[in-house]
Amino acid sequence: MAKKEDVFKFLDKSGPAIVELETLLTAIPAMAPESDGVGESEKAKALEAWLIKHGITQIEHYDAKDERVPSKIRPNMVATIPGEDDSKRIWIMSHLDVVPAGDLASWKTDPFKVVEKRGVLYGRGVEDDQQGLVSGVFAVLALLDAKVKPAHTVKLLFMADEEIGSVYGMQYLMKKHANLFRKSDYILVPDGGSADGTEIEVAEKGICWMKVVTKGQQTHASMPDQGNNAFLAACDLALRIHALEKEVFNAEDPLFAPARSTINPTKKEANVPNVNTIPGEDIFYVDMRILPRYKMDDVVAAVEKKMRSVEKDYGVKVSYELLQCHMSKATAPDAPVVKALAKAVKDVYKVEPKPVGIGGGTVSAYLRNEGFDSVVWARQDETAHQPNESAKLANLIGDAKVFASMMLE
Repeated sequence: MAKKEDVFKFLDKSGPAIVELETLLTAIPAMAPESDGVGESEKAKALEAWLIKHGITQIEHYDAKDERVPSKIRPNMVATIPGEDDSKRIWIMSHLDVVPAGDLASWKTDPFKVVEKRGVLYGRGVEDDQQGLVSGVFAVLALLDAKVKPAHTVKLLFMADEEIGSVYGMQYLMKKHANLFRKSDYILVPDGGSADGTEIEVAEKGICWMKVVTKGQQTHASMPDQGNNAFLAACDLALRIHALEKEVFNAEDPLFAPARSTINPTKKEANVPNVNTIPGEDIFYVDMRILPRYKMDDVVAAVEKKMRSVEKDYGVKVSYELLQCHMSKATAPDAPVVKALAKAVKDVYKVEPKPVGIGGGTVSAYLRNEGFDSVVWARQDETAHQPNESAKLANLIGDAKVFASMMLE
């Protein structure tokens, strides 16, 4: 008990140091080249130097090559803190990359300079995913300060490329370095959660992003019968695809919110530049979040059937490209990692955690599909990707206590 009290005392006094690390990380925009960024290398270097300075020195690199960024690599780092028992390790996985700031006029502060107001930190990335990153780091620092060896070896993973699909992050690690992980490991991904900390995410809906191209025949708008309106056909197709969530894939699962599969047309590209021309080509995109009970091949086949019917009705040709498409296995609600995390959350926050499913996607999907139990959890207000993104200092400290409690068990 004395050990935990010493660890918690350190964390209660760590506010200024936490703000210091958040400030350091936020000041280095780490965006993917798809977002006109230069990657995460500079941020990773700064973080590694900070960790070494503060006593976390056993760091290994598993970098992925990427010729599109100045450093030519996307960094993936693992910091190891040896424990009394190495047969089961505790992983805390966070990502280094952030999304762009967006509309600067909507920000009340500089998005890349941390501002603290009444115990709340503001800045791009302070929550997504620096809250999880910093909380994991300070849980370890608290043990080091108390000169306590964790019960099990602790691994802090700092990943690249989560915001764009993890091709150079977790997907790369699963393909090239899957031997890093063991089926007995406790894997925590603090990249989502709820304001009261009660939600432990154990399952994700399947994700399918589809680009749909409709080709017709361009003509003058005053003579529509001489062409085939690709835009009109695409509008009808978008509605028919959306209707699949009620017509075919309409089961509900109370583990998720919303409890149903969702199939939504989203982005649309420009077609003709003038009003009086009927377009011969139109492009739109669909975001599908599918309950695990369905097979993604069946969903795609149902969408293809709608495409063929629109082709027949409008005299157009429709093709598609899958930008990403995968289902995700679930972690059992009574898995050891779920129980251990729930106990720590209850001890620290005095709440009763419950397993939930989400429609969003995290790196846990790639781990679960390879047979590794993984949970997503944090106590946060879900301001990720928004203007004025924020993180409460109390949550950073509290989450660090949760992680430290697991490390001590």
